[in-house]
Amino acid sequence: MFFVCPRCGGELTSASENTKKCPLGHSFDRAREGYYNLLLSSSHGVHGDNTEMVRARRTFLSYGLYEPMAKRVAEAIVSVHPFSGVLLDMGLGEGYYTDMVERGIFARDGESTVLGFDISKEAVKLAARKNPRLALAVASSYSVPLSDGTVDTVLNLFSPMAVSEVRRVLKPRGHFIFVYPGIEHLFGLKSAIYQTPYKNKPEPDEIDGFELLSKDELKYTVTLDSKEKIRTLFMMTPYAYRTGRAERERVLSLDTVTTELDFIINVYRRAE
Repeated sequence: MFFVCPRCGGELTSASENTKKCPLGHSFDRAREGYYNLLLSSSHGVHGDNTEMVRARRTFLSYGLYEPMAKRVAEAIVSVHPFSGVLLDMGLGEGYYTDMVERGIFARDGESTVLGFDISKEAVKLAARKNPRLALAVASSYSVPLSDGTVDTVLNLFSPMAVSEVRRVLKPRGHFIFVYPGIEHLFGLKSAIYQTPYKNKPEPDEIDGFELLSKDELKYTVTLDSKEKIRTLFMMTPYAYRTGRAERERVLSLDTVTTELDFIINVYRRAE
């Protein structure tokens, strides 16, 4: 098992068929779906995306509108990930992108290991059901339960990023794929919600300790031609919880929305 004890950092070994334990006696049970809950504060309420957001995202992604981006990300990873290497998806959500990446790597060498975690237990459950070859945990990007220099490639796609943790878990000269929204991402949807929508602020390309190898922008327009497509996209975004009742009712009453999808895919290499 690649994951380590989140309390002490000790190696987790099998204490029984469904339990892992570290040398200090901290134990963690395997969930029915196959993942381990390694989030230390997991007993205090809901963490990360709630069930409604997770299910909305799963439904929306099933329409295939984000598939061009997912394929582009998978291609970028396959181009730099070493044979028989270890890849980590930090904040994998319900596993849509992780599954596509893993299948691309598996088709190439059949030996690489793909790890993933998310702070949302509901999301990890769905990811585990989607692809049983994934090694999954509930965990936080700000306290990754992995030893230093464990992985060859890290993927962070639309998730909170702790650069120090990315750098820590990567091997020297390991690769980091960072995917984030471009300035026009979902501007049409925001225009349907807000009276005065704003474009996203551009992200700086420089990351301390990393060398930028490539920057790829993928931008296209889609039309959501049903209330259900509009609802699921709206509900999987933070806008659903940051808008007032009037704005919410306005966008959910629409039968069609045309919006831009704008993705930036940056590939980095750890400097040392």
